[in-house]
Amino acid sequence: MANRNVAANSSFERTSLASLDQKLALAKRCSHEGVMAGAKAAVVATIATAIPTLASVKMLPWAKANLNHTAQALIISTVAGAAYFIVADKTVLATARKNSFNPPSNP
Repeated sequence: MANRNVAANSSFERTSLASLDQKLALAKRCSHEGVMAGAKAAVVATIATAIPTLASVKMLPWAKANLNHTAQALIISTVAGAAYFIVADKTVLATARKNSFNPPSNP
């Protein structure tokens, strides 16, 4: 029982835990950057999709007859969701790739 406490407090164990904490912090930062970039892209995509969708419903007879409010919302939200996931995924992958080539220095 005493040997377990000595092994748990060894230098190797502390170094390993510090490294794990550093990797966890880096992963959180990567994912946060991805979420923020994805949210920005979703807002831009929503605006870029909403304007022509709503304008076409006002001006085009076919769109006015066939695109009810649910269809309009589905078009806009699908584009926003796709933009979010595509940009978030690319950002997380780019950040992870950058960090794998340039590991953060220890302060």
